[in-house]
Amino acid sequence: MAVTEPVPEEAPSGHVTGTRPGGAPDAGSPVAGSPVGGTPAAGDVVAGREHAGRRTGGRPAHEGILRRQSARESAARTYARALPIVPVRARGLTIEGADGRRYLDCLSGAGTLALGHNHPVVLEAIRKVLDSGAPLHVLDLATPVKDAFTTELFRTLPPGLADHARVQFCGPAGTDAVEAALKLVRAATGRTGVLAFTGAYHGMTAGSLEVSGGAYDVRVARLPYPQDYRCPFGVGGERGAELAARWTESVLDDPKSGVRQPAGMILEPVQGEGGVIPAPDGWMRRMRQITAERSIPLIADEVQTGVGRTGAFWAVEHSGVVPDVMVLSKAIGGSLPLAVVVYRDALDVWRPGAHAGTFRGNQLAMAAGTATLAYVRENRLAERAAVLGDRMLGQLRRLAEDFPCMGDVRGRGLMIGVEMVDPDGESGSGAVGAPRDAAHGVARNHGAPGSSAYGVQDPDFGSRPAPPAAPALAAAVRRECLRRGLIVELGGRHAGVVRLLPPLTITDEQAAAVLDRLADAMAAVSRRHLRGAGREVPDQLRQQPCPEHQPQHRQQQESRQDQGRSRSDRLRDGRAEWAE
Repeated sequence: MAVTEPVPEEAPSGHVTGTRPGGAPDAGSPVAGSPVGGTPAAGDVVAGREHAGRRTGGRPAHEGILRRQSARESAARTYARALPIVPVRARGLTIEGADGRRYLDCLSGAGTLALGHNHPVVLEAIRKVLDSGAPLHVLDLATPVKDAFTTELFRTLPPGLADHARVQFCGPAGTDAVEAALKLVRAATGRTGVLAFTGAYHGMTAGSLEVSGGAYDVRVARLPYPQDYRCPFGVGGERGAELAARWTESVLDDPKSGVRQPAGMILEPVQGEGGVIPAPDGWMRRMRQITAERSIPLIADEVQTGVGRTGAFWAVEHSGVVPDVMVLSKAIGGSLPLAVVVYRDALDVWRPGAHAGTFRGNQLAMAAGTATLAYVRENRLAERAAVLGDRMLGQLRRLAEDFPCMGDVRGRGLMIGVEMVDPDGESGSGAVGAPRDAAHGVARNHGAPGSSAYGVQDPDFGSRPAPPAAPALAAAVRRECLRRGLIVELGGRHAGVVRLLPPLTITDEQAAAVLDRLADAMAAVSRRHLRGAGREVPDQLRQQPCPEHQPQHRQQQESRQDQGRSRSDRLRDGRAEWAE
């Protein structure tokens, strides 16, 4: 969630959203059957339909729940505004609402659900603790459940850290772990300032907000985070990353920079809320070198990137960097609240009680976390995320050839973002990005960091300005996705990036369904945008929304020749590659 942007309230009508069980389209909705909306597959949500959508006083019950939420809960609520659904059951990728409609969940609790909803190994681990009579609340006392979690966590840590690591159990949210990390490095170094990066997001408490992008009047030196599409130096690629590293060195070494020797540097290996921006591997190694040479502890915020999300168990492993401190939360709790800080033992200078919290002994979360960590490790789900993520990125980039409003497609593993832009708008000052393909307008040279596409410097890189972000189009895509039974979220500087965070257990067939629905949503939004601008709608966008969910139409599409192929054909080509 782009927390700095206002979120409009969606009317809780329960109309034209999602797909009903059995594949029947919602009234007024173009959605027909789908791989998840048709014959139930193993693990699909089908139970309890007779209670879904029960009416109270002539209105569906879920509408009353939504109205009461709006009347009673804080104005600070976020996701509930854009996603007016009432989940009652869930399994894997699928959520069923109180109105009986089902959705493919590519939000996954903002990346919390590595194994999706209610995975059997997680449920079994929770039941085992409940049935054992073990205490559920133990503060920071030692228990067999806690020992098993710590052992499994240390087994997964990057080599070079696990052998000399300590773990601090924090309050149940990632932001408290960030606070703990900042307190730790300040205590260990005797210094106060912190280096952080533009576009960062580290949480919602005071210290975490200080090191997040957009904060003011703080004890933080803000440094440029390298990116291609909107490179702050207007060049992108390896050159842009090198300039960002040189800027960091200059700030630290220039006695007149106004920046004192800091207590630490905190960074995200992939900026999630900042717009799904992967850090180049070479730049990550430079940050490690720069901080090590100056005795500055390096803090890696792996709250959202950890536990296989990016195609490695921990995102720092792509670059081979071993940080001094790692902040972990979300997926490590197996869907339940849990947050820890792991750090080099040399930094362990805290006095007893220097950082504490009533709920740092959550036994159910530790049991669920142990089961999740072990399942991801044993089933090599990180490697699976890398392969499937690359394929999904490739297909989305082919889809972007038909939609100029898809300015950039980027990500790593199953952490994917599509930046929506106004291709006809005037770029802001300094908004320079990757060159556009002359035929299709899709941004080029934005492969995964560390790949050949990322490392090769395009001579034309940054030669053309990137179009302005289009948050209204991104919001429209999210609404159209929800109508088609797909839950996505927005992020980025202007909430202009459509984000996909599916569980690591997503199948090829489910990934195809996700891309189909997203393609339909893009087509619907593009049609409206073009018509609103008084422009002609291309033939490939004239088809009715969501036709590829209809089996008969799918067969007709598959019989087309290469000439005049549509966006759906391109997606099918990619799915054929998966089968190979």
